[in-house]
Amino acid sequence: MNDEVIKVSSICKSYRDSSSSLEVLKNITFSVSSGEFLVIQGPSGAGKSTLLHILGGLDNPTMGNVYFQGADIYAIDENKRAALRNQKIGFVFQFFHLLPELSALENVLLPGILKSWWERKKSLSKALELLERLGLSSRLKHRPSALSGGEQQRVAIARALINHPQLLLCDEPTGNLDSENGKNILQLLIELNQSQKITIIMVTHDKDLACGAGRTMCLKDGLILHRATERAPAQQS
Repeated sequence: MNDEVIKVSSICKSYRDSSSSLEVLKNITFSVSSGEFLVIQGPSGAGKSTLLHILGGLDNPTMGNVYFQGADIYAIDENKRAALRNQKIGFVFQFFHLLPELSALENVLLPGILKSWWERKKSLSKALELLERLGLSSRLKHRPSALSGGEQQRVAIARALINHPQLLLCDEPTGNLDSENGKNILQLLIELNQSQKITIIMVTHDKDLACGAGRTMCLKDGLILHRATERAPAQQS
């Protein structure tokens, strides 16, 4: 499919105080088609996370537009934007952001807490299916403190997928893991992209991870250094 899921047009982001202005993003323009896996690679401080937050409707750009499935997400009010995030965009972060007092299953169910009784029942079935698929069926009742880093990130991925998002945004999803767990998480994301055709945008400072995606884009000092280029997909071990 070639339908655009995300189109970014002339995005700029700056932070100002009384005496100075810091430009974080400078005239960023690109698009991502349905079913793509795009990695935005660059050093710390390049503006990667800021860009990802803008793509997901979490942080307003100073200038420019972000179109999700053809609609400008910053032309709607915050309530509608929050509903869009909940229903169509999944987020995976470096530090998991699991609630410590909830079990793995309860954390995965959180995005559907405001749904109707029937929808919550369907969400429970989906959560159990996801956790089983991610190898966590024996860890449903465990709280985050009783899970390894890799297990916590898999719970976070299941939570991001519970509402069947069209877009998955991953902010350094392996940055808090050891190399082996990092490789496993990357392989899981590649499998989700290939088997379920979920569009994925992942930011990372790790050049090795960037080589595992279908397309990469380099960001440095708030600028795209070169256009996204195709990469060979990572080989399964």
